[in-house]
Amino acid sequence: MSMFSTGVLVLTSPLHVLPLRIAPVLSSAAQVVERTLYVHLHPGLNLSTGGQVRPVYIPPMMDLCSLISRLYSNAADICGHLDVRVLLTNMSGALGASNGPFPTPQALSHSPEVVLTDFPIHDPGQSSLVSQCLQRYAGHCYVCTPSLSSVLLYSGLGEVMGEEDNDRGRKETQLQSFTDVVVGGTFDRLHGAHKTLLNISCLLASRRFLIGVCDQELFKNKVLKELIEPYGRRVQRLQEFLNDVKPSLKYEIVPLSDPFGPSISDPELQCIVVSEETRRGGEAVNKKRVENGLAELVLYEIQLLKDAHHTDIEEEKISSSSLRTRLLGTLLKPASPRPDLPLDPYVIGLTGGSGTGKSSIALRLEALGAVRIDCDQLGHEAYLPDTSAYQQILQEFGSDILNEDKTINRRILGGKVFGNQERLKALTDIVWPEITRLVKKEIQLAKEQGEKVCVVDAAVLLEAGWTYLVHEVWVATIPEEEAVKRIVQRDGVKEEDAVRRLRSQWPNAKLVEDANVVLCTLWEPDVTQRQILKAWNLLQQRIQQRKEESSRT
Repeated sequence: MSMFSTGVLVLTSPLHVLPLRIAPVLSSAAQVVERTLYVHLHPGLNLSTGGQVRPVYIPPMMDLCSLISRLYSNAADICGHLDVRVLLTNMSGALGASNGPFPTPQALSHSPEVVLTDFPIHDPGQSSLVSQCLQRYAGHCYVCTPSLSSVLLYSGLGEVMGEEDNDRGRKETQLQSFTDVVVGGTFDRLHGAHKTLLNISCLLASRRFLIGVCDQELFKNKVLKELIEPYGRRVQRLQEFLNDVKPSLKYEIVPLSDPFGPSISDPELQCIVVSEETRRGGEAVNKKRVENGLAELVLYEIQLLKDAHHTDIEEEKISSSSLRTRLLGTLLKPASPRPDLPLDPYVIGLTGGSGTGKSSIALRLEALGAVRIDCDQLGHEAYLPDTSAYQQILQEFGSDILNEDKTINRRILGGKVFGNQERLKALTDIVWPEITRLVKKEIQLAKEQGEKVCVVDAAVLLEAGWTYLVHEVWVATIPEEEAVKRIVQRDGVKEEDAVRRLRSQWPNAKLVEDANVVLCTLWEPDVTQRQILKAWNLLQQRIQQRKEESSRT
């Protein structure tokens, strides 16, 4: 079956039986759609009439919240590669609303190329009729591509579609609505738990939805905070998702520099949506509101979504921190084209601050077959008497930096440049070009020996501007407090000296900005090894792809 980038899934099953059918429906839809799957709910829709089928308002019931949660949970488990979005334009708080929800087709962020449905077809002769009716229905609701295709999923869903539910007589309770609803969070890389929170908030809100988005000040204790997307990108993705889900709402997205933001000062707010783990935060908001003379907010609590794919270092719930952990070892952004560099060897520039485990990573890569080029060792060679740098250093800093054997005393030299940026630059302007020459020499030697991968282990890779020597930049990162502990234990220095050393280097966030691949040695050695194996295997695929592309040109 052809794959489509974007599709809209029209679910027609009754709400009380749909939870049983979500998993097989999503599994079938994932075989047709590969990027964005919009979900449109119309329980009881009959697509076999042959006439014009119009969308109607569906009153938001309590069961709808658990259904949305179930849908996103199943999506994360079954088709995590899909960007699933539940659309709520046809959900109305007014029972028996007469006007239709789509006076004109709604424009979505991505135009659907295919419409799918779970509508049951027992007579194959109905297929063409149902397909045409489905296409007309989708076109009435959303702006779709002119060549919209249709796929009827019923035949591939198995016996679950025939299961009966004995709960038909259950009385459904309508969901309470509020004019103004507020939530807060980091919203890094929108995932199923975020979408559940946002969808349910949109269901509850009838006028305005206020979203507080954490900014830098609140990242201190976040896992792999350097990999959190920039504020502007997170806001952009939020806006796109919300405008798709319920465009009739007024959305306000504000940065949070403290845990409360406008939730404790906005008198129009009526409800705050929380999870099991953020309920205490909601209670703290209400305490502050009372102190400010404002009415308490209704706390609407949603359940956390379990992560069926979590590893030993990840949370059991679906979370952004787990998603960031899974990015380790992967290609975060494509490497810049380097036509000036030869195909072999493929050169990785590995950098990172003190205590990040950068050199241990380089040794692990060496064990996998890479040639390790140790720039720290080459730096020592740059100071030897038979180098051009040696004479330039003596001319610049004087002969009092020499030992009795005429070698340069690095400690004395370091004392002359410490804390003096001008003198430090004078030294690096001499030494870095010599190290560059030695690195080039090592890469050439590896090429002559037929080696396929080189790893340039260089703490100052970015500061020295050596990225032009490498195909990709890999960065080792670790929280500062952990790096301080390692430096104190490894080098026997005081904690304040370790902190001073780290603060004199480029911060992790700045290094990660230029990274194609990020690795972290925070956990046990076997976790580091798994990261590196993943990074190495993905690297081999990129190298092979590069060679295939080169052979075709």
